[in-house]
Amino acid sequence: MAAILIYSEKSSLALELLTAAGILAQGCSSEVKGLCLNNDEQAAEMASKGTATFHIKNENINPADTASVAAALEQAAEKLDASIVILASNRRGKELAGRLAQKLQAGCLTDVTGLAVVDGKVQCRRNALSGSVIATQQIESKRQVIALAPRSFEAAPAKEGGSIQDLEITAAASPLKVIAGRPKTGDTVDIGAAEILVIVGQGMEEEDLHWAESIAKSLGGEIACSKPVATDRKWFPEDRIVGLSGKICKPRLAIIMGVSGQVQFTVGIRDADTIMAVNKDENASILQMADYAMVADLKEVLPELAKSFG
Repeated sequence: MAAILIYSEKSSLALELLTAAGILAQGCSSEVKGLCLNNDEQAAEMASKGTATFHIKNENINPADTASVAAALEQAAEKLDASIVILASNRRGKELAGRLAQKLQAGCLTDVTGLAVVDGKVQCRRNALSGSVIATQQIESKRQVIALAPRSFEAAPAKEGGSIQDLEITAAASPLKVIAGRPKTGDTVDIGAAEILVIVGQGMEEEDLHWAESIAKSLGGEIACSKPVATDRKWFPEDRIVGLSGKICKPRLAIIMGVSGQVQFTVGIRDADTIMAVNKDENASILQMADYAMVADLKEVLPELAKSFG
């Protein structure tokens, strides 16, 4: 029986991949197998979700070297008879997907947001044309490498029946050496994981930002922004951008202020559970997709909104 192999260096993403792999396993009658590289804690966590987990312990594999990791995954896929390899479509995962697909002579799709099995074929949903449409695509080759966008699936729940087995591979020492490491400076907030977002656009004046920040603080949420607010006005770091050029977010509540609603932005927030939008232009696109829309001048309503949410 051909297997579905999942791997991500980040445990939180690996658990999302397990959920996606489970969907495919039911439709393809395949077994899900998890892979870990030099990470005892991650192996134990994956096994606790009921997964047959294979742990490669080889100090020659450098996780910062995607070529080294791809070589290890190629051997793992061969030994575990994996016809489908699922990775995370984060920055490192996208590069890894391309390298691994070349080694396996496999078809490859990245930034996949949904999966289904139709007539035995894996169908992948992805944003196309700058996010204005969702395309359904499938890989025709025997082997497939699929990279899933973060937060496209819920993390796998606890489940009995998991196991951990060591998997032996050969690996030459990576030529890449990590000389030193230091914490990332600046903003460390992950808006993609936030349950509540207050998002500001160019329709807001800089002197009014404190009102938006007050609302976010009152609700226990985070501040985010449209791309021009970060790249042109420099009000926030680029880690706070929502949209095609930034993060794809799925909060429970998104309060969007002064954003017109171009498709490059809306693709990053359209899956929010509830959207509230404020814009003085009654024809602004963002008002059409909002669950609650307010046509108003932010200067007039921000103090009242802050008072109401406070």
